[in-house]
Amino acid sequence: MNRRLGEFDSFCSIIRMTKTLHFDCLSGISGDMTLGALIDLGVSVDQIQQGLQSLNLPDLKLRTEEVKKCGFRAVQIHIDHPSEKAHRHLHHIDAMIDEASEINESAKALAKKIFLCVGEAEAKVHGCSLRKVHFHEVGAIDSIADIVGVAIAIDALDIEHATSSTIPTGTGAIMIDHGRVAVPAPATAEILTGVPLMACDIESELTTPTGAAIIKTLARSFGPPPAMTPLRVGYGSGTRDLEGQANVLRVTLGELTEASSSQGQIETDRVTLLESNIDDATAEQLANVSELLMNAGALDVWQTPIVMKKGRLATTVSVLCDASRIGALQTLLFTQTSTIGIRRTEMNRSKLARESQIVETPDGPATGKTVRLPDGTLRFSLENDEVKRLSGATGKPADQIRVEAQAAFAELLAVGREPSGVT
Repeated sequence: MNRRLGEFDSFCSIIRMTKTLHFDCLSGISGDMTLGALIDLGVSVDQIQQGLQSLNLPDLKLRTEEVKKCGFRAVQIHIDHPSEKAHRHLHHIDAMIDEASEINESAKALAKKIFLCVGEAEAKVHGCSLRKVHFHEVGAIDSIADIVGVAIAIDALDIEHATSSTIPTGTGAIMIDHGRVAVPAPATAEILTGVPLMACDIESELTTPTGAAIIKTLARSFGPPPAMTPLRVGYGSGTRDLEGQANVLRVTLGELTEASSSQGQIETDRVTLLESNIDDATAEQLANVSELLMNAGALDVWQTPIVMKKGRLATTVSVLCDASRIGALQTLLFTQTSTIGIRRTEMNRSKLARESQIVETPDGPATGKTVRLPDGTLRFSLENDEVKRLSGATGKPADQIRVEAQAAFAELLAVGREPSGVT
């Protein structure tokens, strides 16, 4: 594996690459599955071992085993260590990471970010402060090894970008320290808020809190692979055997295409288009429905005039949304309009990364939005609500408000201040 990684690093030195990982989580994701897949990509086991032992865990031993799941090979991880019953707090784990002498600072920062993701979820489900929450399964040595090992591997691969498929959680129930709970476990469910889930009826815990935190921290988007050139594929094995499919996590290491890698600003995700034809609503009613849909979490809503059968004039109401909002938006369409049917289309989307940006106009601060184009240049536009607010307060025409805002943004660039804001 070390020889293969060396060959890959030599290749990377010839051309500048934006390296990316894509996670195929058909059978879920856990810490050991992720670490196994990254080692299968060629990361040195010895490097990870040295980093883990410097956590003041000298007796910890990382072993790898090549196994087969449903006929497919994968790397399975084994963590050997003395038994313990310790329940650690987040600050204890952070201190262990900070004091590790054989782990790079970037890997330390990533590991602590993953643990923070778990800690915030645990605090939420147990109703306590982040300082007081103590880790159970995730605070155990094997989970610490999984998370820190993954951070070391990501740093070793010099990954700049990561994406993931949608996530299956499994169904059924499991036993944890607090008793019997439904799958996904409470912490896993909290971590995965905002993450698109995959429909799955397998009665098993496919995604663990550790796996959920890793993928939520790493992935920029969830859906199909981005436009990339695959360079290597790694497989990490889960411990269980699943009926009808291999319990493995596939991770593809690749190079983003030029369009995707330009400044890292073109992102991809998966969205849903809901559409319904309505022929008996007034313009006022449709406007009200559109506003309700946007307030309920739609990404965009638009109306298209059409001619239906028998020459009836009608309107197609189109709603773009994340998978997590489908149910709520469909219910709203059925209850707020006379429609009896809604078409649904899943589609891929490419989008420019955007940030909120405040500029100082002659009439005071105003909020707009910046996007970075693939060639690296910045584009700014003032939010329409801000235009209306400033125009109403000053009596200036909307066009003048926009021109003055653009000038304020240009002044930021002229003095060499890179605009920054809240994503």
